Amino acid sequence: MPTTTQFLTPVLVLVTWTLIMWIWMYATRIPAMNKAGVDPQDAAHPGTWAHRIPSSVRAVADNYNHLHEQPTIFYALMFFAALTGGGDATALRLAWAYVILRVLHSLVQATLNRVIVRFSIFSLATLTLMVLAARQLLRVLA
Repeated sequence: MPTTTQFLTPVLVLVTWTLIMWIWMYATRIPAMNKAGVDPQDAAHPGTWAHRIPSSVRAVADNYNHLHEQPTIFYALMFFAALTGGGDATALRLAWAYVILRVLHSLVQATLNRVIVRFSIFSLATLTLMVLAARQLLRVLA
């Protein structure tokens, strides 16, 4: 049985990865906005100026936003498991698989941005999350 710290380490890694993507986003977005002559005030309404910067820059920002969507389920699930006794070795392996898949998804989206590759990785990550959730649900309902 992993310790709570060991079990929640994948959460910390995904949070850290999200912050790395934040740095990457602004390291590419600010220079692109400057080059395109986008006034910072134009950014008051997301999407209204995005067409003026390269797709590669938008992909990094899109991924940063994606890391605030489905991973919120992962975070809740991990804390639920940790707090209710469901933090076993299998759940930990599933958690690491999910984190690795999300990092791979980020790297593909922020570099190659091949939709079919991204979708495949995203689907595997989602299935991993579903298995993690189903295991917890079965554990508490059994």
